[in-house]
Amino acid sequence: MPISSRFVVRSTILLLGVGFLTLLGIVATTIWLGERAQYSFDEVIEAREMRGAAVELRAALQTAESSQRGYLVTGNEIYLAPYDTAKAQTKRHFATLKRLLAEDSAFTVLLERLEIVIGQKLMEMDEIIALKSALRERDAFATLQTNRGKALMDEANLFLSGIIRRTDDRLTAAVSEQRANANWLRWVTILGGLVIVLVVGGVTIVTLQYAREVAQARDEVRALNASLEERVKLRTADLTRARDRAEVLVQEVNHRVANSLAMVNSMVQLQAKALDDRAAKDALSETQARIYAIASVHKRLYTSKDVRLVELDEYLAAVLDQLAVTLKNEGRGASLRYTIEPLKLPTDRSINLGVVVTELVTNAFKYAYPNGNGEVRVKLASLPESKAELIVEDDGIGRSGDASAKGTGLGTRIVNAMASNMEAKIEYLDRTQGTIARMIFPLKEAA
Repeated sequence: MPISSRFVVRSTILLLGVGFLTLLGIVATTIWLGERAQYSFDEVIEAREMRGAAVELRAALQTAESSQRGYLVTGNEIYLAPYDTAKAQTKRHFATLKRLLAEDSAFTVLLERLEIVIGQKLMEMDEIIALKSALRERDAFATLQTNRGKALMDEANLFLSGIIRRTDDRLTAAVSEQRANANWLRWVTILGGLVIVLVVGGVTIVTLQYAREVAQARDEVRALNASLEERVKLRTADLTRARDRAEVLVQEVNHRVANSLAMVNSMVQLQAKALDDRAAKDALSETQARIYAIASVHKRLYTSKDVRLVELDEYLAAVLDQLAVTLKNEGRGASLRYTIEPLKLPTDRSINLGVVVTELVTNAFKYAYPNGNGEVRVKLASLPESKAELIVEDDGIGRSGDASAKGTGLGTRIVNAMASNMEAKIEYLDRTQGTIARMIFPLKEAA
């Protein structure tokens, strides 16, 4: 089964994630075990110091007692030489032991009793030495024979032996923990290393397999490209011929539509010449102008390379020129002037715009100047946000907003319908003299 790139990415991410987590576990375990090792090391140091203090304290008491006994038996003061030093060492070692066991509540009572025992033992030895020095040997031996000093020494030895055993247990536990931590670190490192090796091996296998399949696919694509180029050339030639035929057919259709509309326009013109009724002549003349506005679009389409869009400056200029000639021939006295920017619109919207312009200009010629000459101005300009503005204005008698439509009202309905098709609306602006008809509509590209 071929390996997809998605599978390669997902499996690589998964394997690398496993490897990263494993490495993170190794690092975390190493840090934790290192902290435990440091804690065990501190425990060992403290236990050794505690044990040393207990042993030294016991040795100092024994040294002081031996010195005292030697002086008592022999009377030779040379035996008292180490006594004061042993007493000082006893106090110093007990202070050290007390400091080390201060935080252990289990030894609180023991330390208090040991302090009393050591103090009484030192006092008992000082008392015997003082009696011996005062030549009261009988009293000194009597004090010794009470065995009170021996009992105090035995009790001190008992307490110190307990402390020593406790410290030995702590040392043993700390060493055992360090040994266990070392084993844990060894196994975690071995297992983590195996997992990382498996991850690297898995990623390598997947990558190599994918690279092999990519290379195989590349070879197949190269083999296909050898024949594909020829097929593309043949297909491109077929599409080019089909496109050329389609363009010829579209141009032919537009040509025939334009010819048919021109024929209809000629028939309407002949019909108008055959009538004597002025109203009928005007109606046919307006119809003729509308037909020309539509026919002009198709005429320009079959002579243009782009059948989707109409150049508005050329199209509207031709429509307005033809409309001006027609109206002049009918005896209209107004003149026509226009300014049109080079904009483009799709075919159907261009037809709507041409009919709107024809109706508005025709109305301005017919109704703005009933008693004389004047000027009708047409302006088409682009606006921001892909919009355009059409303005048809005159300086005539003006238009009342609530006045009913002159004539049959058909032209007004046509203008409103065409404007609605263009997603626009006709506005009539009053002036001191004349009328302005304005329409703002969107500039949409052809589909």
